[in-house]
Amino acid sequence: MLEYHKTTEAEKYIISDWQYEGEYALYNKAPYEEDKRTGRGFANAKSNFFSFVDGEKLVGFTNLVEEEKEVFVGIGANPAYCNQGYGQRMLQQTYDLSKSLYPNKPLYLEVRTWNKRAVRCYEKAGFRIDGEPFKETTPIGEGVFYRMVKE
Repeated sequence: MLEYHKTTEAEKYIISDWQYEGEYALYNKAPYEEDKRTGRGFANAKSNFFSFVDGEKLVGFTNLVEEEKEVFVGIGANPAYCNQGYGQRMLQQTYDLSKSLYPNKPLYLEVRTWNKRAVRCYEKAGFRIDGEPFKETTPIGEGVFYRMVKE
């Protein structure tokens, strides 16, 4: 059974060590100690991280950031459990959590256009592409993104 809780300090270290392969290596995180030094990532004070567990397995995390009119969501799946249906389940629970924390604010996310696997997952979870692709430079580099929303 998939459950979530506030991300613990120990989990931040574990998640930061996850290693993705191939084109997904772009999503490998900086060490948590570096986040703490820079105030970014898991140490960003504006972030609201939750971990997802299935029994003993840490399968992913989500980050909710409240903005003036909407809520930004970031999500990450443990590379050992990708393509096993957890993404949609995590997104549904994230949506429900967001609605309880931030009523009447839609969720949005940004996803690189080449990441078809994630786009399909987000669409199956009820998100839709909003507008045209756009270029953006993030802490992990420049990319072309879709903005996706779920009301």
